Amino acid sequence: MRMPVVPVSDAADPRVAHYTALTDMDLRKATELAEGVFMGEGEKVIRRALDAGMQILSALMEPKWLPALQPALPTDVPIYLAPPETLRDITGYRVHRGALAVFRRPTPRRPQDVLTDAQTALLLEDLVDHANVGSIFRSAAGLGVAAVLVTARCADPWYRRSVKTSMGAVFAVPWATVPDAVHGVAVARALGMRTIALDPSADTSLRDWRRNAPTVLLLGSEGPGLTEAARAATDELLAIPMHNGVDSLNVAMAATVGCYALTS
Repeated sequence: MRMPVVPVSDAADPRVAHYTALTDMDLRKATELAEGVFMGEGEKVIRRALDAGMQILSALMEPKWLPALQPALPTDVPIYLAPPETLRDITGYRVHRGALAVFRRPTPRRPQDVLTDAQTALLLEDLVDHANVGSIFRSAAGLGVAAVLVTARCADPWYRRSVKTSMGAVFAVPWATVPDAVHGVAVARALGMRTIALDPSADTSLRDWRRNAPTVLLLGSEGPGLTEAARAATDELLAIPMHNGVDSLNVAMAATVGCYALTS
């Protein structure tokens, strides 16, 4: 028997406490990590999370989204309905996609497990922008990259904005966390993988490179790029050819170019 749908008219209703202050990044990161949950936003992301086997705990949405989403949700999941104004008061922002859901974070994978049998992978070192992380996951999934490693200081792929920007691609690509990039390179090397990195100052062009072994592509943080330790640990540095006085690409764009080269 399906649980009854619950109308919510008060932003202070304790039943929707999971959905409060979504724009407070530091608070949300601390809370979601402690509680072992992540937030999915929008019908497409929620459906993709469910299709990937993610455990949903509750959903909060505008009434107009109920007919489309209710049949996809398990019958024992609480569904809360709120008008747009109340939804904004609860979350702290205008929820343009009109629906949110809280999911249980899956058990973290081990780096060696996600890289085993992978022919291609990415290693993200200390990226700070969740939108960039989400975009990179979307490119990785769309272009067929097999796995992703992220450093411990990297923006959280499970954070709401990462998940939303990835359009749910974060559910499609196996990923794991490593303490730092050098550790990630060591894990890859122990499995017989080579490592490459994109660097605007490299002498070798990515255009001339061809993958001839299982390979991990390293991508550095916005602005400073890869740390010296990561550069030194990498087998080969490659440059994306640039023109018209442009010296480099945004890391998400560079990642897309790199993913294409990896999988071609």
